[in-house]
Amino acid sequence: MKRLLFIMITVAAVLTSCNDYETYGDKKEKERNAIAKFISDSSIVVITEDQFKAQGETTDVSRNEYVKFDKNGVYMQIVRKGCGSMFQDGEKGNLVCRFSEYNILADTIQLRNNTSAYALSPDILYVSRSGSTFTAAFLSGVMYTVYTSSVPAGWLVPLSYVKVGRPQSEDEECAKVKLIVPHTQGHVTASSNVVPYFYVLTLQKEQ
Repeated sequence: MKRLLFIMITVAAVLTSCNDYETYGDKKEKERNAIAKFISDSSIVVITEDQFKAQGETTDVSRNEYVKFDKNGVYMQIVRKGCGSMFQDGEKGNLVCRFSEYNILADTIQLRNNTSAYALSPDILYVSRSGSTFTAAFLSGVMYTVYTSSVPAGWLVPLSYVKVGRPQSEDEECAKVKLIVPHTQGHVTASSNVVPYFYVLTLQKEQ
């Protein structure tokens, strides 16, 4: 009787453990639900890539529009197109980035360097463009310190659509975008934990 009871307890423990185990599929479903909730709670209007192109590759900020890129799952709003020129084919150089990073699953700000406390410490990215492909690495800053030198792939999406010059007058402003980045396009922590992040980024050339 004791032996039977022991077996039953063991089986129950194993079943409980199995029920508590979260598969990659479970995590992806949780991510999809979290992104959908974030979009709903933020009153975001999602437009297609075709709509985005028809609008001159802009998003209507007054309607809180974000374009969804089907290839990578990134959502982007262009708040400001920026000034100067876009990063050109064959060009290499450093970009200055200020950002805030919001963990969508945890519902909290995780990192930022866009407040007065970090005014002298923007993140510096080395960027290279070949055709339509961008590669980049962090040289310094908060992201470099907390994560790795690898720039999230989602951060490179805006570079095909915004200008990255430095403002030369009061009428000019640096590029500003908002991004919802799924784990597949995020940094190593996002990827390994299947966590989506929301970013607000400003971008301009270092010199």
